[in-house]
Amino acid sequence: MKKLLLNIILFFVCFEVAATTLADSAGVWKLINEVQKKYAADKRTAYYKVNIESYEPLVLKVESSEPAAIEGLKFDLYKQGLNAVVRESLLPVKDLGDKTWGLATLSVCNNRFAPDNAAEMATQLLLGTPVQLLKKERGYYLVRSPDNYLSWTDDTGIATFNTEEFQKYQTAEKIVVLVEYGQVFQNATEKSSQVSDIVAGDIFSVLEKDKKFYKVRYPDNRTGYIRVKDAMPYKDWLARPDPGAKEILGTARSLMGVPYLWGGTSSKGLDCSGFTKTSYFLNGIMLPRDASQQVLCGDQVDVFQGDSVSLEKALKNLKAGDLLFFAAGKNRVVNPRVTHTAIYIGEGKFIQSAGLVRVSSLIAGSPDYDSYQSRTLVNAKRMLTVIGSPGITRIADHPFYTPEK
Repeated sequence: MKKLLLNIILFFVCFEVAATTLADSAGVWKLINEVQKKYAADKRTAYYKVNIESYEPLVLKVESSEPAAIEGLKFDLYKQGLNAVVRESLLPVKDLGDKTWGLATLSVCNNRFAPDNAAEMATQLLLGTPVQLLKKERGYYLVRSPDNYLSWTDDTGIATFNTEEFQKYQTAEKIVVLVEYGQVFQNATEKSSQVSDIVAGDIFSVLEKDKKFYKVRYPDNRTGYIRVKDAMPYKDWLARPDPGAKEILGTARSLMGVPYLWGGTSSKGLDCSGFTKTSYFLNGIMLPRDASQQVLCGDQVDVFQGDSVSLEKALKNLKAGDLLFFAAGKNRVVNPRVTHTAIYIGEGKFIQSAGLVRVSSLIAGSPDYDSYQSRTLVNAKRMLTVIGSPGITRIADHPFYTPEK
């Protein structure tokens, strides 16, 4: 009888401890998630990861790119009366040492949302793209690209630099590739074998130049030769005047027929916002990565009649080079999220990456009428009149590309 009572008592004690632990777990995770919503809500631009290592005592390991998120978590734990040990790590992690800058070494690097080749593709880096290195895990670097986007890229596609080395690279003589597709040759002749392919926007350091070829150096110190007609001096590329609609649409049309690729931002494949971003980037202007970020920039174009988009107003007020924004959830949910973007051409026509880069129309009855996009149009923004405003950055003014003045 005594043994039975003891077992019953032990059962209830264990049940109470377990229940308390579960309650504490739910409470702690709720607090962790609230801090994330407050200080690091957008995972595309802010890194915040917390592991609970033990409950008794409460020990948390927190990694974040945002100092406010770490401090906010510690303060909220204290405010809730939770006596916790917080093992904090502010990115870039110390394990990287002084090598916290990187340059893409492949014509196009495929970046993902997790350190795994099977993970969803997030974006791409063109060769010579400067990135901030934040941490390394399982053979991948977590990087911040110039558009402030966070993603993971294979370490074989990144050359690493300390600050002094990176600043030296920034001031070195360079070229920018202009052709949609091309080659780097082993010798100064087109008959020699290929070192690698190249795409528009790739950047190389220059070692020598003759009438037909640049001798170039990759960020990982490989060398090769690029035809002079396929590139232009980096300084000249940066010094060009701000583009107008003619330049943006000229670049956009040069990408006609390029296949749609989720996460693509190169002439090898483009998603919708990768297409608009690349059309501006090749003209010296940096836009945010995703359509839902791009719609937050620029001047508002009046396309509304009350709370709805008016096609009549849109056709009256839109100008070539404006960005159109679409929401798949329009008419189905309140405040639908922007899911697609395109560049307006004029006369109701626009150019988009949907299946492939192609020209479409908002006007019913037109041969290239796009019924779906016409029904889901939710906004339009003008970028070209406010270059230099938040989110619309001249490459020449970007601290990743040029030394800070």
